[in-house]
Amino acid sequence: MCKWDKKMKQITAIINPFKLEDVREALNEVGVYGLTATEVKGFGRQKGHTELYRGAEYVVQFLPKIKLEVAVSDQQVESVIEAIIDSAKTGKVGDGKIFVSSLEQIIRIRTGETGDDAL
Repeated sequence: MCKWDKKMKQITAIINPFKLEDVREALNEVGVYGLTATEVKGFGRQKGHTELYRGAEYVVQFLPKIKLEVAVSDQQVESVIEAIIDSAKTGKVGDGKIFVSSLEQIIRIRTGETGDDAL
C-alpha cells in the first residue's frame, strides 16, 4: 500500500456560534484534538429573521454561524458526526449542516509526516 492510499475525510460543520464550545468538548472526547473554526454568515431554510432597531424593522438575511473543519481517519467519521450532532442540536430551525469530503493527502509542514500521522 502506497503512503498516498490511506483513507481520510474532511468534516465541515456549520453550527450556531453559541454551540462552539459544546462541540469542541464533544470532539475532544472522541479523540479529535485539532480543528479550525471560522466565523461565517449564511442562510438556508431559515432565511434570516426580522429585527427591530430604533423603531425600524429590518431583515437580517445572513445569519452568523461557525464553520468547523476537521480532518479525521475513516474510522473516526461516524463518532465525529455523532459528537457534532449530539452537541450542536437544539431541535430548532438553523441548527446547521455537516458535510463529509474525501481527502487525498494530509502533510504536516513541520515534520513532513503524512496521512494519519499528520493528524
